[in-house]
Amino acid sequence: MNGVHDLGGLDGMGPVNPEKNEPVFHAEWEKRVFGLFLPVFACGFYNIDQFRHAIERMGATAYLNTSYYEHWLHAYETLLVEKGALTAEELAARQREIAAEVA
Repeated sequence: MNGVHDLGGLDGMGPVNPEKNEPVFHAEWEKRVFGLFLPVFACGFYNIDQFRHAIERMGATAYLNTSYYEHWLHAYETLLVEKGALTAEELAARQREIAAEVA
């Protein structure tokens, strides 16, 4: 596979500039996204290959313009809708609620 998700060793993408003393999490929501991995996995909603594939199905623009934990969140959303744990409408409604709270 040679796609946007497999950038390791690819020339022309610019230097990797790691943040000095970079924290594991940059925001509280990232901790929650990380914390969901095992419980959602243990409930049988995905296996590790399905999780990775859900991330790989992100469009190139979205993938390159989002963070590591946003990729994970996209995978949860995609797989939980596909597995019938929630509907796209329920997800969209909750996203609107969160956007209203932040605004």
